[in-house]
Amino acid sequence: MKYAIVILDGAADWKIPQLGDKTALESADSAILNLMAREGTCGVARTVPAGLEVSSNAACTSILGFDPVANAVGRGAIEAAAQGITLAPDEVALRINTVSLLDGNMASYAGGGISTEDSRALITRLAEKLNDDVFTLYPGKAYRHILVVKGHPEVLDLSYTPPHDISDQPATPGLPQGEGKELLWYLMADAHELLKDDPYNLERIEAEEMPVTDLWPFWPGTAPADLPAFKAEHGVSASMTSSVDLLRGLAKLFSIDFMEVDGVTDGMDNDFGAQADAAIEALESDAADLVVIHVEAPDEMGHAGDFESKVAAIERIDRDIMTKLLAHAKKTSVEAGGPGLRVLAMPDHFTPIETRTHEEGAVPFLIWGDGVEANGAQSYTEAQCESTGLALDPEGYKVMDLLLDK
Repeated sequence: MKYAIVILDGAADWKIPQLGDKTALESADSAILNLMAREGTCGVARTVPAGLEVSSNAACTSILGFDPVANAVGRGAIEAAAQGITLAPDEVALRINTVSLLDGNMASYAGGGISTEDSRALITRLAEKLNDDVFTLYPGKAYRHILVVKGHPEVLDLSYTPPHDISDQPATPGLPQGEGKELLWYLMADAHELLKDDPYNLERIEAEEMPVTDLWPFWPGTAPADLPAFKAEHGVSASMTSSVDLLRGLAKLFSIDFMEVDGVTDGMDNDFGAQADAAIEALESDAADLVVIHVEAPDEMGHAGDFESKVAAIERIDRDIMTKLLAHAKKTSVEAGGPGLRVLAMPDHFTPIETRTHEEGAVPFLIWGDGVEANGAQSYTEAQCESTGLALDPEGYKVMDLLLDK
């Protein structure tokens, strides 16, 4: 048997008034997901246990079939691993965003939509002035970068506010808090002054476009202890495609092959079809028994409060990914003499349009394919999946056992 997991990042939602009090999943024209829901097993899974921050590091760890408490790793350390950064025992890695503050409010947690090329150049210029024996900046993708702090373990114990949690809200209450906070405050202040005269910002201001005004650190983590390899834990080999360093880092830490696919981004310009093609090629070539297709776009649209684009992202997943998986499944079914294919589709967490940030809750999932029986859902929606009565709560990570029929 072969397997495919499609992670519709942040697709789960609450009722949206602009959509007639429907969720994005309920509003989307997603014929294939709905077909698979009717023919497959549906339920809900709590991917983030109570007490943990609702973040993709815990949620995606669960989807990969690992207990996010027993295998907890700070997100900064995961994203550092994605970049090949080796952390010393006295180093802490934090995610650091390029952000835009206007009149004291978090106008853009993504630096006004800065491109990877511009953002890497900007961070490189800042690193020349800010890197020292304590701080090291590493450029990443788009607005997402890494800050490594050496010799100051107290930064692990500070409280942080992810910038996407305070979109269009006052930024000052969200600054790092706790004993030793001044270390990061001083760095942020120095970066703020340097950014005023950065060439990128001078061009943006002249063009009357949003500049990057600040760096915003959060999500600390230290070098993880040895984590179990995916194949050793689940008995199958795996490959993954994603646009974000978090998933790249999880792949590295759990010994999952990461597929580099041209055109894969975190937005609506993502090449959804290319992700599906790469995954199917890995299955056909026996490079992997299981493939993970992680799509970031629904989450980004949720953070932006763009309900129309969130619906469109779900529809693109259905049209460009699920359709191809359905065709591949028919061609390689057990009945047709092939190995068979099972598909798991689910979000990692809720990213409601109303709050524009991650929210807790058990997310809807479907498992479809060879040997999977229907359990009553009529479509792939939050309500229909909940109506089946199948709930993996609190052990959402056991959804992998259902997929693999353990």
